Amino acid sequence: MSQVIIASQLDEAFNAVIRERLASIHPEAQVIGVPVGVPSDLPPQANILLLRPINVRGYTAPDTPPPGWPYGAQWVHLVSSGIDFYPQWLFNGPPVTTSRGSAADNLAEFALAAIFAASKHLPDIWVKDSQWNFTALRPLKGTTLGILGFGAIGESLAHKALALGIKVVALRQSTAPFDLEGVEAARDIHDLFARADHLVLAAPLTEATRHIVDRNVLGSAKPGLHLINIARGGLLDQEALLEALDNGQIGLASLDVTEPEPLPDGHALYSHPRVRLSPHTSAISTNSKQEIADTFLANLERYLGNLELHNRAN
Repeated sequence: MSQVIIASQLDEAFNAVIRERLASIHPEAQVIGVPVGVPSDLPPQANILLLRPINVRGYTAPDTPPPGWPYGAQWVHLVSSGIDFYPQWLFNGPPVTTSRGSAADNLAEFALAAIFAASKHLPDIWVKDSQWNFTALRPLKGTTLGILGFGAIGESLAHKALALGIKVVALRQSTAPFDLEGVEAARDIHDLFARADHLVLAAPLTEATRHIVDRNVLGSAKPGLHLINIARGGLLDQEALLEALDNGQIGLASLDVTEPEPLPDGHALYSHPRVRLSPHTSAISTNSKQEIADTFLANLERYLGNLELHNRAN
């Protein structure tokens, strides 16, 4: 295949990185910036589309594609790992791939940072005057980390946690043994919540997993559990979480995602004393441009070689 014309919704700084990297892979390739949102009126010569999330900040794409879709696109690459930010019709046309795994280490590090902060009482122990009061800090070694979902993020997190002497128990849809030595399989979601001191939600959001962490599951939690959500807000019943925080079943919730995003002003999660809320930033790093380019360009080489694409959307 000789012609490579990429229509990209990425920022110009991202596009510049891709153009620079393309020089050594396919010097004749072109990257054309196109507007974000529902792809429409794409350049007719473009055969690859780099697509940003569409259903965000309260916007929902129409149920039907725009006239002319998919134009000349032969392959669509999503710059996100999850597919829940896109309309269903997007997956009924050309092959769609995701950036699965590109931010796995960033997300795993963020989850560990939340665990460290909770265990070491950060930032509460910083002092501002001479009134020093000593606080016993909880060790991580010997504690149990639960992981719901065991894709690239869960595997990266488990590897890092095991190196710190943390016990890891995980649950995923597949019943196959975990490839990582030291990871124990939970019997079910109730067993997972009952055993964990810290529990990270790292599962995709689907119709089957929406509100999978509900009042019943939270009631199974080890009292005082630290719940961390770095995946999707829709996995968690937020009203049930507030109840569990108030009754002490959940000791702390570190949430990087919510439903909706952003939460409306005045929402109880903003002000609850045992909630730490961040603005869906755990996947973003100073290396994001290179990380996204790595995933896309690796697949581009497969596309040029007429090989099966990796990370096909499922």
